[in-house]
Amino acid sequence: MTDMDMQAVRAKFPALRDDQVFLDNAGGSQTLGTVIDSIRDYLINSNAQFGGGYQASQRAVSRYNDGVEAGAKFLNAHKDEIAFGASATQLLRNLSMALPFEQGDEIIVSALDHEANVAPWKDVAARLNLTLKWWKPSHPTNPQLLAADLAPLLSARTRLVALTHASNVLGTVHDVGAIAAAVRAASPEALVCVDGVAYAPHRPVDAAALGADFYVLSWYKVFGPHVAMLYGSRAAQRRMRSLGHFFNPSDTLERKIGFGSTSYELVASIPAAVAYTGPPSSPEWAAVAAQESALQARLLGYLTGGRPSREIVVYGEADPRATASRVPVVSFRVAGGDSRELVEELERRSAEGPGPGFGFRWGAFYSNTLVYDVLRLPPDGVVRVSMAHYNTVEEIDGFIEALDKLIAE
Repeated sequence: MTDMDMQAVRAKFPALRDDQVFLDNAGGSQTLGTVIDSIRDYLINSNAQFGGGYQASQRAVSRYNDGVEAGAKFLNAHKDEIAFGASATQLLRNLSMALPFEQGDEIIVSALDHEANVAPWKDVAARLNLTLKWWKPSHPTNPQLLAADLAPLLSARTRLVALTHASNVLGTVHDVGAIAAAVRAASPEALVCVDGVAYAPHRPVDAAALGADFYVLSWYKVFGPHVAMLYGSRAAQRRMRSLGHFFNPSDTLERKIGFGSTSYELVASIPAAVAYTGPPSSPEWAAVAAQESALQARLLGYLTGGRPSREIVVYGEADPRATASRVPVVSFRVAGGDSRELVEELERRSAEGPGPGFGFRWGAFYSNTLVYDVLRLPPDGVVRVSMAHYNTVEEIDGFIEALDKLIAE
């Protein structure tokens, strides 16, 4: 994958054999064939409960442990710093219930975040009479989370700051390291909780090096199974209570906040996903970044190049030369148009035409505060085109051609 042999890359994803262009990858990536095979094999050969002395049970435990090890490797973390759950939303809700807060403590939430990393903190603040502060950038089209703008919100009573590594609408990458340093300078006791769901499929993540206390991602957006994963540093875990049964041990993050039995077969398939992506140090990530940079530069060049017959507003970094500061999630609106109508009409035409069908989306994508309060957009929100490294330049050119024809009418 280092040289990004597109034919070889795409052959690893069975769904890409169809005549469909997937441009909704921020909603969920396509799944590696090796991951699919792993899930099937587990259910055939290892489908047993843990704790038994018989071979199938022992295989189940071994394969699940391999999955935990692989998940930790993906973030350069320790095995006991990883927990799995049905979704990032569920894991962050569990986390909010496991952390100790006192009346008068302060929580800062970002207005650019997916609701998964907003709602739990709003709820705990309301229940425990905490002070909730909004970190709300004001730029009308390209709001960003900057450490300098966070500083006035921080105080000695700050106990948690929640932010996104990359916006699932804007594509903007935020400097988590600088933000974490600013938080700890103001309040050494404060924890930093990062939503990495939109970032993790595109760039390597070393959670500890970032300075994050908690970092969440969804494997179904990283070419794997429909399961989410939360990192929690050992230091942060010492401040958590266990949500598990009183008689069970609570020496790992999973034992503290992992309710019941996780989907064993899904966790057991994660080694196949990590074998493909590699750990944070893997050279393959540079090839992914280069391919995705080319894709989004192509689309941004069209959207901002003055060629479309109607004005287009890009939300997030719009400069095609600045792709290092964003992941390939491009959102826009066409002047005088409705985002829903545009997406549905282009999808209909492409499905009926001789070429491939295009799949992309419109809306707010659970980042309602961002789309409606910060960007101040109408209910139809934005048109979002979210790419992955297995998309090709030819696919983007085909999409641009179809879009240009539609908006010219």
